[in-house]
Amino acid sequence: MKKITLSITGVLILAAVITLGGCKSNFLDTARQGGYDADNYPYPGGSGPYDQFIFGAYNELRSFNVHSQSFICATSIRSDDAEKGSTPADGGSAAIDMDNFPVTPSNSFCNTLWLGYYGLINKCNVTIKEINTNTTIVATDAIKIQTIGEAKFLRGYAYFMMVRLFGKVPIIDTVFDNPALQNNVVQSSSAAVYTFIENDLNYAAGTLPLSWDINKFAGRVTKGSAYGLLAKVYLTQQKWAQAMAAANTVILSGQYDLTTSFDKIFREEGENSRESVFEVQATASASIPQNNGVQYAQIQGVRGSGVFDMGWGWNTPSTQLEAAFETNDPRKNRTIMYTSTATTTYQTIYGENLPVGLPNPRYNNKVYTNPSLRNAYGNRFGYWMNVRILRYADVMLMYAEAANEVGGATNITAARNAVNAVRLRARGGATGILPDVTITDQATLRTAIQQERRVELAMEHERFFDIVRWGTAQTVLNAAGKTNYINSRDALLPIPQPQIDLSAGVLKQNPGY
Repeated sequence: MKKITLSITGVLILAAVITLGGCKSNFLDTARQGGYDADNYPYPGGSGPYDQFIFGAYNELRSFNVHSQSFICATSIRSDDAEKGSTPADGGSAAIDMDNFPVTPSNSFCNTLWLGYYGLINKCNVTIKEINTNTTIVATDAIKIQTIGEAKFLRGYAYFMMVRLFGKVPIIDTVFDNPALQNNVVQSSSAAVYTFIENDLNYAAGTLPLSWDINKFAGRVTKGSAYGLLAKVYLTQQKWAQAMAAANTVILSGQYDLTTSFDKIFREEGENSRESVFEVQATASASIPQNNGVQYAQIQGVRGSGVFDMGWGWNTPSTQLEAAFETNDPRKNRTIMYTSTATTTYQTIYGENLPVGLPNPRYNNKVYTNPSLRNAYGNRFGYWMNVRILRYADVMLMYAEAANEVGGATNITAARNAVNAVRLRARGGATGILPDVTITDQATLRTAIQQERRVELAMEHERFFDIVRWGTAQTVLNAAGKTNYINSRDALLPIPQPQIDLSAGVLKQNPGY
């Protein structure tokens, strides 16, 4: 390969469940978004009297503790998709242990995640308290209910991350007059946490709008966001029928489709496209190049010199991921960016020649930033790059997995059609590659769906959680060279020791640590 440049065109011709309506964002919106801050995220002007509170919750999504270094380590570097990257010692033992296991209770990244997600939860609780108790704010019941729905979605997302990362965690759904009392809340069982999440997301699904005006409120969560995340919550618990129904509600909503090319999804111009179900809004401008953004892209940016000094060089695609793609699958080159060698010059998606001698042979191509924006903002580090949390293709593949597990000829056919819709978009009009799946056997189709999730969602925070819930984590990770992984211990992170200490022993450590 001499050039990593894709041209994916063509219209999807499928059943109505695939080609649904909605609205698109304009690439120029990226510059317009530059003025966001903690008080007006995600759009100046707001839509109601409680925006000062709910925007504070949205803003926590951009926190370094929520969607940056520790998040990338816990969701991607722990998997077989990725390696830590950079130089061997970079990040110290905290990063190295995330890559190779075991992670110790004193690992600072665990404490960062704990603080980050409970910080988000607290902002959601503050919003709900203000709506329920602040008598100086006049608002209609409809606005109150809708804003509580937004807060409960964000809180449900935070708890979903927490339960998958740590297992038993305290359920905190109120604001303490004395914040220190929060340290004394005992852990709830994972089952109880999942019930709490389901209740929050079902409330959100029943109260949020189908869509917002994207020119004013890009990034605000919707009914589709709630049902999409609920589908993943059900899928994680193997509640197949509920997961299938929730995903199908998103499919039939008329708000999303697969017409955005795979190449464009991950460019700045693809932000908040018809593919986007839930996306963290990161912003920048020439005057404010970092403070309103997310450090997500910088941490994974090419680690080089000059114009190719774009970041830390963490989270590099593994050789196992490289080998997972079918021959000539265009998604491979859009996922993996190769360092030039003495004999081969590789190019970026924007036609720049990549240098020889970078620390790593591969980098995450899904976070590569537009050079024109780097120049415009006077910043090489990509703070303006949105974080894609839930894409429509993910919803389609969740639907496929759940439908296949529910079983029966009709559902297996529906599952196969959903997988083929994702593969059709990936082909981008090319012939002779990514043929339709024709499998009719449930077990064989299960394997095909799992494979499709891996290549479609590669480097997008799903792989570790997927192999854990499929029960294949130990086999897969040991085969990838992560031989220290033990499922009985490492499927969950340790409860951070600083939090156990603050609780005076109220919090109990996970097994094996």
